[in-house]
Amino acid sequence: MACPLEQALAVIVSVFHKYSGRKQMDEAELRRLMNDLDHNKDSEVDFKEYVCFLACITMGFNEFFKDDPSKQQRRK
Repeated sequence: MACPLEQALAVIVSVFHKYSGRKQMDEAELRRLMNDLDHNKDSEVDFKEYVCFLACITMGFNEFFKDDPSKQQRRK
């Protein structure tokens, strides 16, 4: 059985591949998001850019929960 870290990494990879080809936003919103995420400006968000985005979101959530322990989910 895979450890929690291996499971989390598998989810990150599968979500990237599931949604990387879809464009369900309006054109202006998509262009703005792509410009923000596409660091090398090749008009694609590659896996490295996606993971950097996830890391930034994760750090933000960490700060959010660290500042207020009452917001953390309780373990069952």
